[in-house]
Parts: sequence; C-alpha cells; structure tokens
Amino acid sequence: MVPTLAQFCPWFKAYLSHHLFQKSSLRFFDPTQNGVNPDWEKKVIEYFKEKLKENNAPKWVPSLNEVPLHYLKPNSFVKFRCMIQDMFDPEFYMGVYETVNRNTKARVLHFGKYRDVAECGPQQEVDLNSPRTTTLERQTFYCVPVPGESTWVKEAYVNASQARVSPSTSYTPSRHKRSYEDDEDMDLQPSKQKEQHAGARQAGSVGGLQWCGEPKRLETEASTGQQLNFLNLSSPFDLNFPLPGEKGPACLVKVYEDWDCFKVNDVLELYGILSVDPVLSILNNDERDASSLLDPMECTDTTEEQRVHSPPASLVPRIHVILAQKLQHINPLLPACLNKEESKTFVSGFMSELSPVRAELLGFLTHALLGDSLAAEYLILHLISTVYTRRDVLPLGKFTLNLSGCPRSSTFTEHLYRIIQHLVPASFRLQMTIENMNHLKFIPHKDYTANRLISGLLQLPNNTSFVIDESLLEQGQLDTPGVHNVTALSNLITWQKVDYDFSYHHMEFPCSINVLITSEGRSLLPADCQMHLQPQIIPPNMEEYMNSLLSAVLPSVLNKFRIYLTLLRFLDYSISDEITKAVEDDFVEMRKNDPQSITADDLHQLLVVARFLSLSAGQTTLSRERWLRAKQLESLRRTRLQQQKCVNGNEL
Repeated sequence: MVPTLAQFCPWFKAYLSHHLFQKSSLRFFDPTQNGVNPDWEKKVIEYFKEKLKENNAPKWVPSLNEVPLHYLKPNSFVKFRCMIQDMFDPEFYMGVYETVNRNTKARVLHFGKYRDVAECGPQQEVDLNSPRTTTLERQTFYCVPVPGESTWVKEAYVNASQARVSPSTSYTPSRHKRSYEDDEDMDLQPSKQKEQHAGARQAGSVGGLQWCGEPKRLETEASTGQQLNFLNLSSPFDLNFPLPGEKGPACLVKVYEDWDCFKVNDVLELYGILSVDPVLSILNNDERDASSLLDPMECTDTTEEQRVHSPPASLVPRIHVILAQKLQHINPLLPACLNKEESKTFVSGFMSELSPVRAELLGFLTHALLGDSLAAEYLILHLISTVYTRRDVLPLGKFTLNLSGCPRSSTFTEHLYRIIQHLVPASFRLQMTIENMNHLKFIPHKDYTANRLISGLLQLPNNTSFVIDESLLEQGQLDTPGVHNVTALSNLITWQKVDYDFSYHHMEFPCSINVLITSEGRSLLPADCQMHLQPQIIPPNMEEYMNSLLSAVLPSVLNKFRIYLTLLRFLDYSISDEITKAVEDDFVEMRKNDPQSITADDLHQLLVVARFLSLSAGQTTLSRERWLRAKQLESLRRTRLQQQKCVNGNEL
C-alpha cells in the first residue's frame, strides 16, 4: 500500500486521503453556504507552495517518473517531471455541482476541480439542471518524460527520493499489475471490462453527460464534443514519444491556472492529483458504444480524436495540477532555480573551485579524444554553449562543432557519445545512414484527423546534446523525405529552429540544441566550427579503453563535471567598453596584415570562442588575456585545417 505522506509530514494528512479536497478542505470550501468562497482555490495553492518548502518535502512526494503507476492510489498527491509534447483544446468541466438525495430530497453542493469523476453518496444523483451548477474551463497538456534524459539523471532522482511505496492493497485496478513497458504493449479488452462491472453499475445519459451508479459517479468533463463515434481499442495506443526506445508514462495534464505561461517543449515539474480511476475507461467505452447509434454528421469528434484525447487511464493517467514549475534544467545535482537567493551560496561555493574542475575535465576529455587536447578545449566550449538571445532571426550563442577526422572503421564515435551521455542531462545520437535519413520522422506534424501533434526526432527540449554521427554515412540515394530531413537538420544548426508541419503551413519553433557532428571528412551539414581530430594514441581495443577511462573517474569528480557543464550555461556575460575598443583595434590590425582571409565572420567566431572560453574559466567578462587565448586557439585550429587540406587536397 502507498504510505500517505501524512505518515511522514503531518501537514499532508488532510490532502492525501481518498476523498481529497472533498471532506478535509472545508476550511477553504464550505458547501453549506450559498456560494463558494472565491479565495479557497488560492488558499489551496498557497498552502501547498508553503508546505513544499519545508523539510525537503518534495522528496517525500511520489514521482511518476520513478514509481510504477500500479503502486499509486487514485487521488494520490504526486509529481511528474516532463516535457509538453502537445496542447489540446481547452475543455469545460463542472466546477460546482449539486446532488439530490432521492429519498430525503436533501441537497449537497460539491465541487469538481481537480477531478475527472465526481462521486455521489448512496441514494444521491446529480441535478444537472441546478441553477447553482457552475461550468469552468481548464487546459489539457499531453506530457511525456523528458526526451533523451540520461540514466545518471534518473538514478540521481531515484536516490534522492524519500517516497517509499509498495503495491497498493486497498486499490486494485481492473488489470494485473504491470510495468510501464508492459502497459505499452497491453491488450485492452473493453468488452471484458464491461462484463466485470456490469453487475455493479448502470449507465445513463443526459445532455451529453454520462454517469455510473453504485458507486454513483459523474464525469465532470462537459466539453462540446460529447457525441462520439465507435472506437476499436484493440489496436495498440501510440504514446507519441519523440525519441525511439523511450520508457515511462505519458500523462494528460489538466491545468487550471496560468496555462498561457507554458508552451510546447517546455520542461515542467508538476505537483498534482493523480486520476487513474478505472471508471474512466468504462465511461469512455460506453460513450463510444452509444455514439455508434448517432448520426455521424452530429459527431464533432472523430473516432481517432477520441482515441487520442481519452485514452485508458491505465495507459495514460491524468494529473490535475496544483503547482507547476518551468524547469531551467533537469540536472538533479544543482538547485532547480539558480536565480533564487538560496541558490547563490551553492553557486558561489562551486565557482570558487572551478579552476581545478576545468583542468580535470580537460584532461578527461583529452583522453576521450585519444590525446587531442586542442579538440578537448573546443569540446568544452561546445558543451557549455547555449543560445542566449536572438537578433532578428540570428541566434546568438550557438556553437555547433564538427569533429572531423573520426576513425571510420572503429567504434570511436559510439563510445565518445557514451562519454557525453555521462556528462550531460539529456542527449540523443542520430546515426546518419541513408536508411535512417529516408525513413525516420524528424519533423513533428499535425494530424488533423486525431487532432494532435505527431512527434518527431527534433521535438527536443532546450539544451539537449544532439550528436549526429556522419561517419556511418555511405553512398546512396536520398528520397524526398530524406532531403526534407537533411534540410531540417541544416535549419536546426543554422537558425536553431524547427519548422513543424501543419499541412497548410509551417510554424517555427525556436530552440537551443547543442549539435555535435562527428565525421570522417568535413561534414555535409553546416557547422559553426570545424575541429579536425589528431589522435595521439590508437587503442587496440576502443571499448576497453573507454570503459577504463570512465571507471578511473571518481563518482564525486564526475558529478563536478556535470555541475560544471550545466551551471556555466546560465552565467551572465558582458564585454566592457574598454575591451570592446581593444577588440575593434585588434581586428583592424588583423585585417591590415591579412585582408584576404580575415572577415567579419571570423570576428564573430572569435567573439563566440572568447565568450565561452571566459565562461569556462568562470569569468563573466571578457579580459585581454582571454581574448588573446581565443586568438591563439583559433590560430592553432586553422593551421591544423590547412595542414590537413594540403594532405587531402580540397577535402576540407
């Protein structure tokens, strides 16, 4: 059974009972009055905000990212770390409704917020014609676990959690207990479910709303699309994850406040009420069966749309949000919000020991890059880069790195990506083969039949490390989808945007994705910087070499690397007027000495390198020393490219 948080934190007691908000929130909501206290909702939210600040309280809240769904009771208070994959249309629900006792005619006022199913007592029924019924609006997000989230991130969140749960004995779902993976492949049997519940319920319909008796329940949702077509639920339900192989629950998230603050691809941490009542599936099935008798012209929702927007709660649970926080990052080793006053002590403490951390990281990456310290310098700059602003359509701060010279016949690129996975919170490796380019879906597109956004590989949250392994590319023919995918990658790299396909038009979604291209020669894709790898060692067994490299790093040191690479993305940076003048004079002098090869693009490249070189050393302003070091690094890089060009002709 799931231990209520009241066992650990007494102040949760009133909110974690089965009748959450129904019996124990009378201090905020008084049904005996003629109306609802207009401030009760604010009081509930403020109450949770304050209590979640106490004694590491968030660690006691069970997370859907870590706890299997069948371990949690309906109406439990839970949290979920997720990305908004899609936004559905707003829906209407009965915020306040009235029940009538059939025998005594006594009336009781209830509220439907934070619920999908409203409960009635014995001999009670909902008065749908009550003048006290209030219809309200809420927004629904379709949320998935953060795409590409690294294993070490998941493990750190699990280890930090103090929510101890076990399979529930008081709540038995109408299915055998199974993991998320089993849920994804489960065979839904609506007819069998109906038989199991036929003796315990009766169905009815008034005004497009449906309810069940014994126990008396009524769906609080009253959206306009009430008349539905028949739906065959035997086919598998697509959870619509952007990346292949992803695990975990997808959730329908009901948001009641300030939903305009959020947008598609935002990463959120949600706290709310879990709704997984099996009656939801029964009601939806009954609704679909009944709608098969209706005139199809009267149905406002298509079969496929209803399938997507009302999936079984056992597959896609609902969360009714009380608190929602947009996350700056998902690194569990850092404070969630680095701008808060209480986080400044952590930041200043880490910055004081930044220099040795950078030196160790440089050495670690030098070994990972087979002894090439110059390439390791540029890889650090790439890993801390981020789009910090946009000037018109130009994203400033992007630093796509093309690491050329990668051995084609070895597994070097695969193991290099594994190293990166151990350092960054979220990543994905695209094996750039002809088959993948022709068949994978890169661009999200709108399915108007199901009224949902079909995800693609490029639907990623900001600051994801996206590694394109071009060393696997062989000769072949790109078909039309393949050409579109190459164009999408080029637009992502050049403009840091993805053009989602809405059939009749394209909509730009700005992003900040760190793109690293590994290739044998110069990449076919555009890049901000090409760094040609010059291995100093060639290990006889690449896998053994990389494994020994990882095992040689202490976990505490590895965690410092992870903090370093995340934290430096959020540091402010500026250039003083004095240094600006010195840079301008220096550039003029460089143009005089070599007018043919020094361009304005070269100045921009130098400034980008100088920016991230300064930040990598913990300096938030450009100094003369860092400017000269940036020039030195760029000179070494260019010299190496020229030498390689002389060896291989015009390849570079």
